Amino acid sequence: MLNKVMWEVDRTDEALAAFKADTPAFLNAWEESWRRPVPPYPVGGSLTSRERVALETRDFGTLYAMGTNPFLLWQFARSVSVPGSMSIEQLVISFREAVLPHGYPDFFT
Repeated sequence: MLNKVMWEVDRTDEALAAFKADTPAFLNAWEESWRRPVPPYPVGGSLTSRERVALETRDFGTLYAMGTNPFLLWQFARSVSVPGSMSIEQLVISFREAVLPHGYPDFFT
């Protein structure tokens, strides 16, 4: 579900703006939309409280440790952080520090 919500946030400018403006409200609306069948997506699924907190606080290290797709996570981090919260240079440093303790993903799976 984390990969799906990160994809949705970065899919349109409107979704990104809504996520940045009121993350809890965006996540509530997003989860509600998953309760209705919308082809071609499967029905069901919700975020755990830990996943929700990691998204709301933009805890990229925790999201990485939870197994999110590293490419989606980087794009998500860049979209929600630059330029509003930090410069790209600051994000690179912050992101690297957040994910470094969790090692490298297994790209063979």
